[in-house]
Parts: sequence; C-alpha cells; structure tokens
Amino acid sequence: MTVGVIAAVVAALAFGTASVMQAHAATRASIDASPLAAMIHPVFLAGMALDAVGFVCTAVASRTLPLFLSQPIISSNLLVTAVLAAVVLGVTLSRRDRFGIAVAVVALVILGLTAGAEGRDDPGLALHWGLLVAGVVLLSGGLVAVAAGGRRTALPAAMVSGVLFGLMTVAVRVVDGVDPFRLGEILTDPAAYAVVLCGAGGFYLFTAALQTGAVAGAAAAVAVGETVIPGVVGAVLLGDSARAGWGPVMVIAFVAAIGGAVVVALSDVVAAVE
Repeated sequence: MTVGVIAAVVAALAFGTASVMQAHAATRASIDASPLAAMIHPVFLAGMALDAVGFVCTAVASRTLPLFLSQPIISSNLLVTAVLAAVVLGVTLSRRDRFGIAVAVVALVILGLTAGAEGRDDPGLALHWGLLVAGVVLLSGGLVAVAAGGRRTALPAAMVSGVLFGLMTVAVRVVDGVDPFRLGEILTDPAAYAVVLCGAGGFYLFTAALQTGAVAGAAAAVAVGETVIPGVVGAVLLGDSARAGWGPVMVIAFVAAIGGAVVVALSDVVAAVE
C-alpha cells in the first residue's frame, strides 16, 4: 500500500502543477479557436509532460490501492493548484480556502487509516466492454457540446471530462495483461482501449473547458467525476472495502475529501491561475 500512496501523492503534485501551466496557456488562445491551438503552446506542452508523469503514477495507485483512497488523493491536486497559485502568483488564501484544504487533508488521512485491502473482484468482459461503450457515448456527447461553442460549453465539457477520467481509472484497474505483462491480452481487452479513449477524450474536453476561462467550475466538475465514479465502482463491483467496522467512517471521510476539493476548486485562488 505504501508504494500506491506515494504514487498517488506524486500524481497529485504533477497534476496540480500541470493545471496551473495548462490554464495559463489555454487562456492565451481565443475562445473561438480550437483547443488544439492551446495544446501546442510550449507551456502547455510542459504541463503535458507532467500529466504523463501523473498518469503513470495514477496507474500504479489505481492498481495497488482501493479506488476510494487513490482517487481522493489524486484529486487533491486542486489543493496543490491553490497553494501553488498563492505562492507563485501572490494570491491570498481566504478563510474558506484554508478550511477546504484542512478538511480535505484530514479526510485523506482518515481514508488512509481506514482503507482495507484492494479488492480483487472483476465482473468480467461485461464491465470491460461497458467502460468502452460508455466512453464512446460520453465523448460523443461532449464533442457535440464543444462544437456548439461559447462559454456555456464549459460546464458540460468539464462534467463529461471528469466522468471520462473516472472511467479511465476503472479501466486501468481492470485491464488484463498488465501483471504479469502479456501484450496479447492487453491488445484484445476492450478496457485497454477505454483507457486510451477516455484519457485522451477527457483531456481534450477539459482543455476546451479551460479555454473558456471557467477554470474553477471545470476543476470542481472534474474532481467530482474522477473521484466519485471510481470510488463507487470500486466498492460495488471490484471489492474495495474499509477495515472491519470502519465502513461508515470511510464513507464520511470520502465525502468530506470530495467536499474539501470542490470548495478549493471554486475558490478565487484557483480562478487566479487563468
């Protein structure tokens, strides 16, 4: 479990720093321009390199920790974003911001203490195919929303992006042929293609949401989607569980961690990275 926790923390640090860099680059492009214009900005590319580090660490954490523990830790990248913006940009953290950070940190510590062993259940190909099909449907809807243009596309694009990231995390957890490594199994597993589709699609839609300047709302929507979906699927379908007798405490801490992250996401400090 120690390796998984370290990987999740590194992922949070990488994603949090990358968000500041990507938001800076995305808002330099016109709202009417394609999100691809922002993606080729040098600062955005540097952020993408950090995202790659974060993705690898996310994969390690997702396969070694219960998803209700790994995802809140990774979603705490919003706390990193807020603190980094305060330090680098000189923005003052409000009382609400500090409260949100404190709640999230305490909740994450409690989750770590109450988490049991990672579940080993796998419903089989039905789940693997379901992840891929759901990813295709959601990505199609998100692309339609982005094509409509305007600032009103930010929230739906961000919401779909968050769910796609959540599906990607579940797909990473269940994909066959990883340990031990068997390339043939990976290439024939629909979950592997769900990882690629949901990851790339979620990244594109999040960029589109950032490009409208709605960083806070986009970050909050993504935090909820990429945390709740894997946490629920892990507990219901994959066998993730808390230590005996600590289930209610785990649920409260899980909700508190999400709430703290959303409070920080909606703060002026996160908006200051625009």
